[in-house]
Amino acid sequence: MPPSDGAPSIDVEARSFSYVAGAVGQPLVRAVAVEAAIEIVIGGSPFAVMMATPRDLEDFAVGFLSSEGVTERLADIRGIEIAEVDEGWRIGVALAGERLQAHLARNRAFGGRTGCGLCGVEDFSQMPAPRLLLPPGPPIAPAAIGAALAELEERQPLNALTRAVHGAAWCDREGRIVLVREDVGRHNALDKAIGALRRASVSADDGFFVITSRCSFEMVVKAAIFGAGTLVSLSAPTSLALSRARDFGVAVIAVARADQALSFEGGEGDRLRGGLAA
Repeated sequence: MPPSDGAPSIDVEARSFSYVAGAVGQPLVRAVAVEAAIEIVIGGSPFAVMMATPRDLEDFAVGFLSSEGVTERLADIRGIEIAEVDEGWRIGVALAGERLQAHLARNRAFGGRTGCGLCGVEDFSQMPAPRLLLPPGPPIAPAAIGAALAELEERQPLNALTRAVHGAAWCDREGRIVLVREDVGRHNALDKAIGALRRASVSADDGFFVITSRCSFEMVVKAAIFGAGTLVSLSAPTSLALSRARDFGVAVIAVARADQALSFEGGEGDRLRGGLAA
């Protein structure tokens, strides 16, 4: 049976570089994150080519198709086959009959860079969005966010090795990290986390996301489509991200540090009072 995942990093030779003398010193070995072309094929027809780290590819397929509106539930996917090919990796997806017909009618195909957010969208009507506004829920306690941030770095082994990948963590309401997925693309990391959660039948009411990248609008959309009411970002949000968050009912906590963050709930942007210390 062929492997369903590839190596997330490779070792390459490098040298220290001096701005005065150039490359100097003895060669050293440095781990580099793997970036590969991942082709997603649905019903035998190409759908997307994304640049991603070839790890947790089944999670990626499930989360990506959910975020793109191709599927609405795990049962929409009848099977996934993953194979390494000369150009990279191919993920073959078999959809249930009605879902496949709906996908063929939609007839969308696109190619994506590592940072792609709307590749292939032809007009505004095709922009992904959740079907319904998320209902108000109990807010995540500041102490829970602080606890998740304190644990996050040690839960990112690939980034510790390469310093070149993004992470997306799902945390329970007490701030305990349930799972983390890593990838060279911020969207891919979140899609992988969403896919893992869907495959494990985890309820969106049970926690919140923490992402290590900037909080751009498509990250908010992905969280909303999954049903997560809170998205925490280590970096800053964009204007469209905050607009979408208000539209969809997602609370955005951004510029998150060990002791404090900014709360953008309702677009107010008030600093969390009392910080995030437990």
